[in-house]
Amino acid sequence: MSKIKLPKNPGETGWKEILPKRKVNHSLVDNINADYLIIGGGFAGLAAARRLNQIDKDAKIALLEACEVAEGPAGRNSGFMIDLPHNLASDDYLGTLEKDLEQTLINRSAIEFAKSASEEYQMPEEAIQHVGKTNAAATKKGMNFNTEYAKHLDKTSESYKILDSQEMKDLTGIDYYINGLWTPGTAMLQPALYIQSLADGVSKNSNVTIYENSPVIDLVDEGMHDGQKIWKAKTKLGSISSSKIILAVNGLVERFGYFENRLMTIFTYSSMTRKLTSEESNKLGGTREWSLTSADAMGSSVRRISGIGGDRVLIRNRWSYNPSMEASDTFMRSAGESHSSSFNARFPMLDKVSMEYCWGGRLCLSLNSVFAQGEVEEGVYSACCQNGLGTAKGTAIGVITAEKISGTISSLVPNFVDEEAPKKLMPKALMWASVNSYMRWKELMAGKEK
Repeated sequence: MSKIKLPKNPGETGWKEILPKRKVNHSLVDNINADYLIIGGGFAGLAAARRLNQIDKDAKIALLEACEVAEGPAGRNSGFMIDLPHNLASDDYLGTLEKDLEQTLINRSAIEFAKSASEEYQMPEEAIQHVGKTNAAATKKGMNFNTEYAKHLDKTSESYKILDSQEMKDLTGIDYYINGLWTPGTAMLQPALYIQSLADGVSKNSNVTIYENSPVIDLVDEGMHDGQKIWKAKTKLGSISSSKIILAVNGLVERFGYFENRLMTIFTYSSMTRKLTSEESNKLGGTREWSLTSADAMGSSVRRISGIGGDRVLIRNRWSYNPSMEASDTFMRSAGESHSSSFNARFPMLDKVSMEYCWGGRLCLSLNSVFAQGEVEEGVYSACCQNGLGTAKGTAIGVITAEKISGTISSLVPNFVDEEAPKKLMPKALMWASVNSYMRWKELMAGKEK
């Protein structure tokens, strides 16, 4: 019987489905040893594997991924690898000036690491593109958020460009938005393609082995051997023993017995259209690729992509707090209806275009917006809780944790300072009611931004 129960991933992630089939790594079927074991093959886990291999080319590194690479949360986000502050707990993404400056430097270190990986592994151009992104406003309230964001960026000497309604229409082909704030530092991902390419690149190193469809069902203390505590990670068909473990499983770290009642599992939901015809693409107009986050943190993120899977539009909105770590079919249907409504409001000229894929993805938040990281038991390190910015912050904490567990002095993320621990949550029933009520109210207040 499984001690560690894994939640289901809701819906089919369009990012992965529109890609050609790749060769999936074998499942673990043996009982083996490794110098380092990484549990979790998302942004944090794969970044940790690459960094460990950079530090010690001779170390035997094993990585266990519960499903296929890119089928989990890493392949289910919207693909924004944002360098600037993006605090989902605030109305306008901003925090304190000092914290935002620190976070920007960390995010940029992560983006540089990702760019370096893309070059080393010769990833397709679509996997990661350093093209910036736009905060889009459809209302005066959203426009005010952008104005305040611009003032904040002025204080930090960051560059940006304000777009008026005509410039937004020239970009998107639609007249839905009245204002935009473009910043140049965001790297845009095709998240499934990037994660698959990163996994395939990392596993080309002879001392790094990735096992897919190999969920850990138990992590057992095997006692001391040669002065080191040994841990055994068990799967259904095999096991890996190691004295150094990295848990890169985000909110699932609670199910390993760490940070219990300190982390919130939030689901976000996305839908992707079928491939647009040439006639529909011409009717839409605008540029063939663009990426919008909403000026209101509870509004819709919208992307137009034109790559391997054809010309498509993605809508992301709706949020739910799910302590069970699973999304209900009822809420999935509600989210899908919301996506269709948001799409139709923005793209009336595409009234014959339907959504082909709808999915949900888990993200992890702490009340005080800190990582769940560091050594949690002898030889066991956590690289979890990215607070809604899993692409950049997940990459960063993976690198940081690899450096910590290996004892290296030279850091690729020199600006990171250990934070306080995640704060304890209220009782689950109270948390569920209060957080979901708050999000429903904020979604309602977002109005046309959603």
